[in-house]
Amino acid sequence: MTGPEPAEHHQIVVLGAGFGGIGLAVQLRAAGFDDVVVLERAADLGGTWQANTYPGAACDVPSHLYSYSFAPNPNWSRTYGRQGEILDYLRAVATKHDVVRHIRLNTELLDARWVDEESVWRVQTSRGTLTADFFLSAAGIFAEAKYPDLPGLDTFEGKAFHSLHWDHDHDLTGARVAVIGTGATVVQIVPEIQPEVAALTVFQRSAPWIVPRLDRRTSPLERLLLGRIPMAQKALRGTWYTLIESFGLVGFVDNRFRHPFELLGRFQLRRQIRDAALRERVTPDYMIGCKRAIFSDAYLPALDRPNVEVVTEGIAEVRPRSIVTRAGAEIPVDTLIFGTGFTAIPTAFERIVGRDGLSIADLYHHRPQTYLGTAIAGFPNFFCTLGPFGAAGNQSAIFMIESQIAYIVDALTTLRDRGARRVEVRTRTQEAFIEEMRRRSAGTVWLTGGCESYYTTPEGGNAGLYPSWSFEYRRRTQRFDAESYEVA
Repeated sequence: MTGPEPAEHHQIVVLGAGFGGIGLAVQLRAAGFDDVVVLERAADLGGTWQANTYPGAACDVPSHLYSYSFAPNPNWSRTYGRQGEILDYLRAVATKHDVVRHIRLNTELLDARWVDEESVWRVQTSRGTLTADFFLSAAGIFAEAKYPDLPGLDTFEGKAFHSLHWDHDHDLTGARVAVIGTGATVVQIVPEIQPEVAALTVFQRSAPWIVPRLDRRTSPLERLLLGRIPMAQKALRGTWYTLIESFGLVGFVDNRFRHPFELLGRFQLRRQIRDAALRERVTPDYMIGCKRAIFSDAYLPALDRPNVEVVTEGIAEVRPRSIVTRAGAEIPVDTLIFGTGFTAIPTAFERIVGRDGLSIADLYHHRPQTYLGTAIAGFPNFFCTLGPFGAAGNQSAIFMIESQIAYIVDALTTLRDRGARRVEVRTRTQEAFIEEMRRRSAGTVWLTGGCESYYTTPEGGNAGLYPSWSFEYRRRTQRFDAESYEVA
């Protein structure tokens, strides 16, 4: 009988080389942790910004806010960074801080399991087995495509692909294209492909709230001044932070604050769509903030073009060269593009197994649960970024990730200073936190705004947004609260 596969050992293994994983590697090295390995299943670092290459891919948070505070970039070419520029930024940060050597590309996680008797994580990958004292997950939650279950989809003879797996070899010129979905991705895709195609049908389940984006090219003088005057860049970042944070007024303070934001959205609709019938069709029937509002100046005008049709009836079936609506209309289609979002629980979470033999996915299927979005009871020596109740609907994800990175690094530093080998959040601490999140979520626009979204669970609860101000969250995570953990 052969024993277990030999494994190389490391102090820290990090899963994912996106904003979370790269940020962790940089700050761990700064704190004196050099025995760090970052596992990345893709052929390049960058996370969602190397995976999503669809036309128009860009951030919906201004770039001076959607970047690390420790690595400001005065040279953003636009207010909102586009995919390629954001990916270049991440590569530059990783290179400057010498963390590229810690990243193992083309290395997929197959299984990560806590071995209690050895107090280590045993991590099986597509390129071998490792063990680690600490396992940190920075796996993105928007990592795997979700496809709709449509009758007859397997009979479709045209080209079909998801926005996450854009086929750049497929020419859309003169094609009859159907796009399913109206989320943030589709809002970016539609204006890009509309001029190319012969006919574009957008299948809309619910209309998104669209508010002005006000994107523009930055001038060389502006970039020069921001580079020469660091305080100016900090002030710009702070201004954007305050504007984005104000969305919390709608989200969890009082939904009556929605009226100015809705007025802005209705003004955008009236200004950009001339056809009254179309305008009515794309007017949301729920409170703004109930699901993610989208910044765009190009989407609504694209819908008003002669070669575009917005269909609100559901899809009855897909045929070899057409789609049939529930109203009985048959629409010819050559190319089918799914803009239907991502799986709620990524596969990686099914492969991370804690002390009691349960995976993170098992726990999340039961209910969203973490402590501060970073620790999970039953998972010793484990921390994560953007776990349930560690994301915010009113702030840049990078702000929240940096708060979590600071907390995690402080935790590992505290353990090192104490000579401790094991840490696990107390169950009662986690339960108290979840109850606090449930209580504070009651009455929020996410639960009472009249829509369904990835903000909510199938049962109608909060799926994982932090129901308060991001600066309050940062205060809670600025220091590792060892008293909330079992430390040995």
